[in-house]
Amino acid sequence: MARVDGNGALRLAAVLGGLAPLAAAAQPAGVPQEVALSELSVAGSGIGVGESATSPVIGYRAGRSATATRTDTALRDTPQSVQVVPREVLEDRQDVRLSDALQNVSNVQPGGTLQGRSDTFVIRGFRTQAYAIDGVLLNQANNFLSTQRDLADVERIEVLKGPASVLYGRGDPGGLVNIVTRRPTLTPSGDLTVQGGSFGFARLQGSVSGALPGTEGFAGRVSFAAQDDPTFRNYGDGRSNSRFFVAPAFTWTPTADTRVEFLAEITRQDSQYDEGLIARRGRVPLDDIARFYGTTNSRYSGASNFATLRIEHDLTPDVTLRQIVNVQSGGFDVFAARATAVNPAGTLVTRRGSSVESNFASLDTQSEIVAKFDTFGLRNTFLAGFEYTNGYRNPYSLQTVATTTTSFLNPVPRINFGAFTLQSDIRQRNDLYGVYLQDQIDLGAGLQILLGTRMDFGTQFYFNRTPTSRTVPPEQELFGFSPRVGLVYRPIEPLTFYASYTNSFKPQTDNVLGVNNPPPETGVQYEVGARYDLVPDRLTLSAAAFSITRQNVSANDPVNTGFSVITGEQRSEGIEVDLAGEILPGWKIIGGLGYLDARITRDTTFAVGNRLVGVPAFSGSVWSTYQIPDGEWRGLGVGFGATYVGARFGDLNNSYKVGAYTRLDAAVFYDYERYRFALNLRNLTDARYIEQPFNTFNNQPGAPFTVLATITARM
Repeated sequence: MARVDGNGALRLAAVLGGLAPLAAAAQPAGVPQEVALSELSVAGSGIGVGESATSPVIGYRAGRSATATRTDTALRDTPQSVQVVPREVLEDRQDVRLSDALQNVSNVQPGGTLQGRSDTFVIRGFRTQAYAIDGVLLNQANNFLSTQRDLADVERIEVLKGPASVLYGRGDPGGLVNIVTRRPTLTPSGDLTVQGGSFGFARLQGSVSGALPGTEGFAGRVSFAAQDDPTFRNYGDGRSNSRFFVAPAFTWTPTADTRVEFLAEITRQDSQYDEGLIARRGRVPLDDIARFYGTTNSRYSGASNFATLRIEHDLTPDVTLRQIVNVQSGGFDVFAARATAVNPAGTLVTRRGSSVESNFASLDTQSEIVAKFDTFGLRNTFLAGFEYTNGYRNPYSLQTVATTTTSFLNPVPRINFGAFTLQSDIRQRNDLYGVYLQDQIDLGAGLQILLGTRMDFGTQFYFNRTPTSRTVPPEQELFGFSPRVGLVYRPIEPLTFYASYTNSFKPQTDNVLGVNNPPPETGVQYEVGARYDLVPDRLTLSAAAFSITRQNVSANDPVNTGFSVITGEQRSEGIEVDLAGEILPGWKIIGGLGYLDARITRDTTFAVGNRLVGVPAFSGSVWSTYQIPDGEWRGLGVGFGATYVGARFGDLNNSYKVGAYTRLDAAVFYDYERYRFALNLRNLTDARYIEQPFNTFNNQPGAPFTVLATITARM
């Protein structure tokens, strides 16, 4: 797989950025640009009239979503917790990582980057390594995406708390991250952003949108980004991490009742394979957060491709047909030195060589009908759907035997690689069918009920060829049943109570040593919650309490590094509070508080009662900005954020713990005509902490004090 040169990617993105003036050229002569911008703002209103489940959100508070129901539904009518991070939050915070974007959602923590390769999260106590784009899950045969997610084309990020299998068929019980992308607009628009920051960070991103000539109702958008990030880690030899991303999107409205959308995303990534810091004697030393135990030639190259065609047709004003076709492909290759052991004295680290090549592809089709009708005087919004998915992955792994050791405190970025031998050759293929039904019924008197059910059936082929196991197993028959029941009650207009019961189903995708066709994971959640509009249509406070139990859980193998074991049962119980919106004109806020008790409840591999990996008992965060709305200093804004994460265990044995931390961030920005100038400061106190514990040899430290300068030009 070809690697991506950071400077070359930046040059290519700069060429793409030169397309921005073309959108302006598409604007009719004689129409002032200020009028076009005003019309766009009204059409994208996120408060009150004009908001939809996919539209831009004005401010920090979203009012509608389709993530939890696959129908455009008000969040207050959804009997499950859904938190939305609008694009305006991403721009004010200047977030470039998905994990940073989710920082202000309660009970969500970064779960590890898989050595700098991808994004994982811990939601309500359970790690998830997959997410959805516009309601389409990533390839179900993969246990992680091969590239880190770029935010250049993101309109909003939505987190559905708890199981989502009733509509998505598979997934982790903690929750689902759904990325809603920016749609093309007929009105010409564009933006171009240049960023530079500490440790050599450089990024260019932009987006251009407008009507395409020759066809009525045809619009296009292209979003792009390229970045180079050497980071604060001591890789040596000037090593860096680079990523290139481009996403063309098109919409076509041939008639008033037919809509066609197409989205494609292409990501190329070349990064240092970085396992982070190593635990020793029950903790992870933080005396040197730049310490690197790999080698200068430990590299990772990944590619991912994603394309979705969505067609909707209104048979009548109350009946809509929807067809979605999605294809995905990609792969990665990695060559690395990996830490495998620390000697009893805690002075030496044993490393081995590892080489992995992997590729994947999938097809996903969804056929749905949405109908609104009255029955016995009750208003129904009925959804029926059929989904077919077919996906595969093939990671081929080689490794050396234990090789030379290096100093724990002063590691040497060199290794004497021995002969490589086969570790595993995995062939995994899923062929699944899903049928789902859902009815949202307005019972009157402020009561609504949601009833849903889904059946998934099909086959899974999972073969892990090792030097001692070469017998090809038969295909495994899969069956999952995922019901959901929810009740919503609104006693008065600004206050909503809800309760729900829902299940999860997930075929196993992790590498289980010596086990073919491991059993699927299942889970169940009970949740109660409330939402209250502190300021009508502008500021919303939400709270939830829940209990989730999952069975047949995959966890890191405590003996065989790089493999997983199937454990017994885990349970997570907790409460959370989220706040989002505008307190006063110009004063916006988003944040959340969470408490979790997440433990092993039944197992034969790990001790019952042990806490789950990377789960703090208490966590919380807040981000708030104030921008002067009028007067001489109009457009000047400041922002401040605080994040607290409690102590966490790094493995299911609870053999080591990483400490609690508090991080403070700040920003100052100024909107002047079509430009924004911003300075974002992160980790103001230069705190040292572990951000993402994963296992004994994989603990990513948080970045020290950093500065990020940004200039954005808008059309």
